[in-house]
Amino acid sequence: MTHDHDLVLRPTAAQTEAALNPPPGRNGGDLVVETLAGLGATTVFGLPGQHALGMFDALRRSDLRYIGLRVENNAGFAADAYGRVTGEAAPLLLSTGPGALTSLAALQEARAASAPVLAIGSQVPTAGLGGGRHGYLHELPDQAASFRGVVKSVHTVRTQSQIPSAIAEAWTSALTVPHGPVWVEIPQDVLLAETRIPVVTGGDTFPEELPPRPELTAAAADLLSRAKRPAIVAGGGVVRADASKKLRQLAERLQAPVVTTFGGKGAFPWTHPLSLQSWLEDRHTTDFLEDADVLLVVGSGLGELSSNYHTFKPRGRVIQIEADLGKLESNHPALGIHADARLALQALLETVGERTDPSAPERVRAVLDKVRDRIAAQELTLEQDVLAAVRAALPPGAPSFWDMTILAYWAWSAFDAKAPNTMHSAQGAGGLGYGFPAALGAAVADPTHPVLAVSGDGGALYSVAELATARQYGLNVTWLIVDDGGYGILREYMTDAFGAPTATELTRPDFVALAESFGVPGVRTSPETLAADLAKALAAPGPSVVVLPAVLRMFAPTHLG
Repeated sequence: MTHDHDLVLRPTAAQTEAALNPPPGRNGGDLVVETLAGLGATTVFGLPGQHALGMFDALRRSDLRYIGLRVENNAGFAADAYGRVTGEAAPLLLSTGPGALTSLAALQEARAASAPVLAIGSQVPTAGLGGGRHGYLHELPDQAASFRGVVKSVHTVRTQSQIPSAIAEAWTSALTVPHGPVWVEIPQDVLLAETRIPVVTGGDTFPEELPPRPELTAAAADLLSRAKRPAIVAGGGVVRADASKKLRQLAERLQAPVVTTFGGKGAFPWTHPLSLQSWLEDRHTTDFLEDADVLLVVGSGLGELSSNYHTFKPRGRVIQIEADLGKLESNHPALGIHADARLALQALLETVGERTDPSAPERVRAVLDKVRDRIAAQELTLEQDVLAAVRAALPPGAPSFWDMTILAYWAWSAFDAKAPNTMHSAQGAGGLGYGFPAALGAAVADPTHPVLAVSGDGGALYSVAELATARQYGLNVTWLIVDDGGYGILREYMTDAFGAPTATELTRPDFVALAESFGVPGVRTSPETLAADLAKALAAPGPSVVVLPAVLRMFAPTHLG
C-alpha cells in the first residue's frame, strides 16, 4: 500500500544532469540567493560589509532586485514596511557585528508589529566562533544572543549544505502567525567558499494555519449572542489577517460598536454608524468599553496604548482572539482564543446569532460627540487643520508611514486611514526614524501609489541619509517634515512633569536645501498652504520633501486623573 507521503518525485534527465554538473564559479552566497529566489523572493534590502561580500557578490548572478540603504536600521525599517504591505517575508542582508547590531531597533519594531522580515547576517570565519577572543574584525562572543530576545527565531548555519534548509525554516517561521522577524547567520568562509552543491531549484514552504478551538468559539458565540451591550476592539491582527470584511460582518450582525487600536487603523470603516473610530486615549471611549457586558478583543493584547495607559478596567466578560500566545490574558482575564483573526472571525460568523439594537448607533454618536467637545475645548485648531490638510492631500488608496512625532500621535486617534493596511507607524516599539525609510520600502513594494512619510525634525535626522536612497532608486515618496526645533513630544512631557524641558532642543539643517543637495525637490510650506503643497508633491513622480515649520501640541491626556 502506497501513502501519499511516501511518493518521491523522480528527477528528470535534465535535472539530473544539472545536479551532477552545477555551473562553475558559485559560492555559499549563491546558495543564499538561490534559496531566496526559490522561496519566491523578488526583492532584498540591505547593506554590504566585509564578511557578507559573498552574499552580495552572488546577487550579481541572480535576478533578485537589490535595494541598498545607507544605515542598517533604516534597511530594517524598509524591509519591515515591505513585509507589512505585501504580506511576504522581506529579505534583509547584513554584515557582522556593528552592521548586524545596528538593525536591532528595526527588528524590535518588526517583532512588535508582527512584520515578516527575514534577516540574514554574516559571521566571522568559522575558526573564530565559539566565544574565544581571536581578534577577528567585528567579532562578538555570541552574536546570535543579541538577537534572541528581539526576533521570533534564530537559525545558525555552519556548513554550505545547511544553508537552503536553514533559510527555508526561517522563512516559514517569519510567515507563521503571528508574523515576525527572524535571524539567520552564516560565517564568512562558508559564504565565500566555492560550492559543488547543485543549484537550489525548490523551496516551497507552507506555514501552518492557526484555527481556533471549536469549543472556544462556541462559547464565545453564545456569550456574544446573549450580550446586551457588546463591543469590539479591533487590533493590528485584524489588518494582518486581512479580516476587515469579516469583522464588519460580525459587528453588523451583533450591532456591536467597534473601536480600532492604533495598530489596527483601517480595520473598520471610519464613518460606519457603529464606528467608535480610534479614540482610545479618551476617557469617554474607555468608559464605554468598560460598560460593555461582553467585549470582543480581536488581534490585540490590550497593551499600554490600547488600554488608555492601563487605566481600562473591563467590568463585563472579555473574549480575546490573539495569534500571539504570550498576549492571551496578559493584561485582563478573558476567554482566550489562540487563533488567527480571520479564521476565528469566520468561525464566529458561522455560529453567532443575530442581534437587533437600534440604540447602538445612537450610543456611538453620543461618545464621539463627547470626544469632539473635549477636544474643541482645548483650542487645538492648528493641529486639527494640519491633520485635515494631510488627509485632503493624500489619495484614498495611498499608504502613509508615521514616525514618533506629535502629528502621528494625533493621527493615531483622529486620522481616517480610509482602508486597511494603509496607515503604519512605529507605535509597536516606539523608536525614532521609522517613517521615511519605511515609506521607501512601501514604494518598492508598490510603485503604483504615491507614499507619504511623516516625521518631526528630530526623527528626520535619524534617516536623512536615505534621501540618497530615494534619489538613487527614484522612489515615489513624499516626506513631510514637521519642524518644531526639537523633540516636541518630549518637550511637552518634561514641561508638564518638571516645569521645564532638558535636552530637547535641536540645531537642525535647512531641510529644503538639504533635500535639494541630494537632487530631491523640496518646498517650505505653511498650515494654510500645506494641503496644496502636499498634494502637488504627491502627484509628482519620484521623491520630494515638504517642510512645515510649526509647533504642534498634544490634546490633554485622560489617564492621569
